[in-house]
Amino acid sequence: MRKIVLFLIVLFSSIILYSCKTNPTVLNTTFTSEKTSSQTTVTTNPQEIKQKVEQYINNMTLEQKVGQMMMPEKNSVTLQEIRSYNIGTVLSGAGQNPVNTPYIVWADIYNNLQKNALLSETKIPLLYGIDAVHGNNAVYGATLFPHNIGLGAANDADLMYRIGEVTAEEMAKTGVNWNFSPTVAVVQNIQWGRTYESFGENPEIHTNLVEKYVQGLQQFDRVSTAKHFIGDGGTDLRDHTGGDWSIDQGNVSIPFSELSRIHLPGYIEAIESGVSSVMISYSSFYGIKMHQNKELITDLLKEELGFDGIVVSDYDAIKQIPNADYYHQLVLAVNAGIDVLMEPHTWKTAYNNIIQAVSNGDIPIERINDAVSRILTVKYKHNIFANPLVEKGTDKLSTEEHKAVAREAVRKSLVLLKNDNDLLPLEKNSNVLLLGPGANNLILQNGGWTVRWQGPHENDNIEGTSILSGFQNNVLNSGGNIYTNLSDASLASVAVVVLAETPYAEGQGDNGYLELEYGPNNEGSHTSHIDNIKALNEAKMTGLPIVVILLSGRPLLVTDYIDEWDGFIAAWLPGTEGGNGIADVIFGDYDFTGKLPITWPKDNTQFAHSVMMEDYNPLNYQYPYGYGLKYND
Repeated sequence: MRKIVLFLIVLFSSIILYSCKTNPTVLNTTFTSEKTSSQTTVTTNPQEIKQKVEQYINNMTLEQKVGQMMMPEKNSVTLQEIRSYNIGTVLSGAGQNPVNTPYIVWADIYNNLQKNALLSETKIPLLYGIDAVHGNNAVYGATLFPHNIGLGAANDADLMYRIGEVTAEEMAKTGVNWNFSPTVAVVQNIQWGRTYESFGENPEIHTNLVEKYVQGLQQFDRVSTAKHFIGDGGTDLRDHTGGDWSIDQGNVSIPFSELSRIHLPGYIEAIESGVSSVMISYSSFYGIKMHQNKELITDLLKEELGFDGIVVSDYDAIKQIPNADYYHQLVLAVNAGIDVLMEPHTWKTAYNNIIQAVSNGDIPIERINDAVSRILTVKYKHNIFANPLVEKGTDKLSTEEHKAVAREAVRKSLVLLKNDNDLLPLEKNSNVLLLGPGANNLILQNGGWTVRWQGPHENDNIEGTSILSGFQNNVLNSGGNIYTNLSDASLASVAVVVLAETPYAEGQGDNGYLELEYGPNNEGSHTSHIDNIKALNEAKMTGLPIVVILLSGRPLLVTDYIDEWDGFIAAWLPGTEGGNGIADVIFGDYDFTGKLPITWPKDNTQFAHSVMMEDYNPLNYQYPYGYGLKYND
């Protein structure tokens, strides 16, 4: 019933505005802290937490409160500054992490930061944030799951809980306690470079998955974040002359009723699950940047939907607020309802400006108190006060049990799109010609947001099972063979070609072509075109039946090729257990169960078509939303 009431509430496009009055406040500089031991008594009673938070608020200085609102990048703040500024949160931005190092290195860094926070005047422990978006993906040796687009194809709520739980456990081993995940964007245009971060184009998938995923991610006292509020999957296409083409961080110009119908349900699910953080989008709604949109952040998210956790800005996003200097950008953002400011390199300037803005009467002290109350409440809720430090472990980060969950996720995410003459499943004693850029490449198999922001570098270490290894594990012990050279084609009975997109993330991943042959001429956003076409041509010349496996974060145009393929599998970006999970299904130990979470277009006029359109006709597309075969279909 609560979901229905909340949904009806947000359909009103006229939102009541309210204003905060500035009241003079005498700041008490005498501070009484709790015990600083890492073994403080756990506080779980909401009323007790409220009383403790109020005690802090009544005793903290303005400077101490503003310090809690700052989120510097860990390489942009010294240990002394964490102590002297009473810093409340830090982050490791993607690509700025201690890459290719064991998780105990992360634990050392975390403990060192935390110990210095406990030496500050307030002795309040830190929240440390990272983007663990498909497992603890920045950390060497972690279990990496299929990206969200594949999990949307699986659409299994119980599986999502277990994936979240594994991610949380592997985060807990490092000490890092704040995860900027999950993305609940409902993608409406696959040209967007963040398409693979979405569960799909229909909010029904998000309604099914988000609650359990958040609950899993918040096990082991980790903090989860629903992002990016709101509408980032529905931005308008910007097509400028001179090649300045983009869709990322754009403007949403649909009616509020459509914003609510398509893009809000995932947040309602997250709030009902107890999510502790919401991150604001870079995008705009009718030209107003979300980071200054008080109507949507405070009036809708906090007041009407009742979200009582932390609202955090995105990386340097406050600086995108137009027609204002930095001082007024900060004033607009804080007054709009942002509690934690992810200003990774200019945090000190932000700190000074906010203190000045309160003194000038431009930011009410009540707004500061609300922000800090939310921050401290989340720290109590997740027992950060009670257990600020992590005990370093010696076991591996990824256990066999964790790998089994990832392998199951791969199996369930695969979508069988074509299977002429029941070519699949392959016999385990088959002689297979395995070609293509993705056949033995963990970089292509994992995609962006792996090790680094835009994806791994060539020499980055990734522990996992490639498709070649997965095939070998099934075939070589059953009397078959795997051939990887065209010269051995006469020895094979079937050709499997693994095509792939080059890894990318937001911005660089925007792509107006989505073709196998060519794409935008900027590294990181286009497909491995030369290798792809070479592999296809080689397979055709053999005269063998062809099965194509596509590793991608979104559909690519296959219209000109599909008639020559006997089998076609969308494997998305399957993660570290991709090879084993794909082999499990292609050799018949399991059937295909995945369904397309997104429409597969026939041509470039259909990139922004989705099942949410009133005139959606499934017959118009290469493969419609929800399509997916099983064996013997």
